[in-house]
Amino acid sequence: MAHVPLVPIGTPREQAADSRTFDEQRQALGDLEATLASRRAAVHAGWGDTYVARVHAKGKLTARERVARLIDPGTRIFEVGTFVNDGLVFGDKLTSPAAGVVTAFCRVEGRWCMVIANDNTVASGSWWPRTPEKIERAQTMALRLRLPTIYLVDCSGLFLPEQSKSFPGGTGAGHIFKMNSLLSASGVPQLAGVFGDCIAGGGYMPIISDRVYMTEQAYMVIAGAALIKGAKSQKLTSLDIGGPEVHVHLSGCADRRVPNDEVLIECLRREVRKLPSSGADFYRGDAGAIDPLFPAHELCGLMPVDHRESYDSYQVLARLCDQSLFWELMPDAGEEMICGVGRIGGLYAGFIINRQGLVGDPEHPGARRPGGTLYRAGIAKISAFSRACDSDGLPIIWLQDISGFDIGVEAERQGLLAYGSNLIYTNSTNTTPMFTVLLRKASGAGYYAMAGLPYDPVVQLSTCLTRLSVMEGRTLAIATYNTKLDDNFEILAKDPDERRAIETGMRSVEQRIEADMDPYVAARQMDTDEIVGVRELRSYLCALVEMSYQYTGYRRVKNPRIWTMHDLAVLTGGIR
Repeated sequence: MAHVPLVPIGTPREQAADSRTFDEQRQALGDLEATLASRRAAVHAGWGDTYVARVHAKGKLTARERVARLIDPGTRIFEVGTFVNDGLVFGDKLTSPAAGVVTAFCRVEGRWCMVIANDNTVASGSWWPRTPEKIERAQTMALRLRLPTIYLVDCSGLFLPEQSKSFPGGTGAGHIFKMNSLLSASGVPQLAGVFGDCIAGGGYMPIISDRVYMTEQAYMVIAGAALIKGAKSQKLTSLDIGGPEVHVHLSGCADRRVPNDEVLIECLRREVRKLPSSGADFYRGDAGAIDPLFPAHELCGLMPVDHRESYDSYQVLARLCDQSLFWELMPDAGEEMICGVGRIGGLYAGFIINRQGLVGDPEHPGARRPGGTLYRAGIAKISAFSRACDSDGLPIIWLQDISGFDIGVEAERQGLLAYGSNLIYTNSTNTTPMFTVLLRKASGAGYYAMAGLPYDPVVQLSTCLTRLSVMEGRTLAIATYNTKLDDNFEILAKDPDERRAIETGMRSVEQRIEADMDPYVAARQMDTDEIVGVRELRSYLCALVEMSYQYTGYRRVKNPRIWTMHDLAVLTGGIR
């Protein structure tokens, strides 16, 4: 087998940062991550203890209790979409924590699955604005990775006062059923457990699944009893219309009836047990998952909270990759970018990260220029590396901390538009799974070029430090008021009232843009999939990469002896 020349990278924490700096940065990030934990807990509480008690009074479990019983003991849930609709108020001061649905990667009987569970503590599991899009996003992730998909259905249909925001349109509620169909057409197993209300769209959701279980309290109906009473003056209950007696024994729309939630969950686990096991161990070969030499939690003290301060990107990779081993490709080209191969959880993945601080300028020997920016050679380098990963079947992890593309006369003469378009073409046509992490800055076209969400990574993660925008607030304020400023960006007006108005206007623009950069704003409107703590980053990436290798046969995965990477290494740095 061709040698994969993984070599040690990184240095001990004491060499990477002095104790004072490390402690200050860890404290600053720790405060932000404490807020993250608090806000997650508030979402997980749904509509609160009163509604949890109502669910329990019916002899049922809450959605999160069902998920907790479904997963393998001792494993964690990797939730996505936690903060969808966060902070939004609908109708009469109503909120929809997590858009009323839990979507999460979970390990069930040793297999990674996508679990979609209606939150029955939030308006009986209704679909709010963005609930359909959130469900569809989870289904898309499952489709891309061929993960078995498990629906825990307890849904009273659309939240009707807001129906106009969730019923029509290309990603409206009906698109969920198209995604059901596409998953089925691609051979992705789908299992449905119906635990209670399953009305209208909620009734259609389980039907295409390969197995449908119902509890004695469950029913699936096109229209509930209340609507039928109004339309046809018939006095019926929803159980009479579409309970398990009807759908298991008469219509055939469900397969099995079970007495309660607990039994249904065990039945779902039994069904997953029948599926093929994961291919991840096969692709690991003789390698096991080994922690980095330098602990992942040290990232909390190595990454400055202030986006203007730099850090050593190799230290980040050294705390993500197994044993802190890494094979860097094309190190002598495009210094502003670092790309290469490492193992994570025992499995190979490609890594691409922006280098911070000052880097060399090959066009002007001896000169230095800012990192965190895409220049010509760096763009060409990561384009070639991205194509090689796609050819070899390596999942790609994009670690963004980018200000954007280089600009100016020289950049245009060098054809950065064309080089950037080539990178965009590459990432748009890749079939290998790609995962994007917004470490801090994610600005301008650089965010697009490095596989930002518009370029369909399977999952995009943000941290508490993420700043997602076209440009910084101060820069945008200057651009907005450019005609009022001189070449040094000083206000031209002499009249005190006019100067004051311009100052106020610029400050307002800057504050608004800064507020829009808040990662919770991006997560609320589904511009990112999840906010994770920096200390959680390795565990999330280990899980995602393992999912990439679970299902065999649907995508190319070369053995390392015939990797395109070896060709790149020879052509760019070896004996020729």
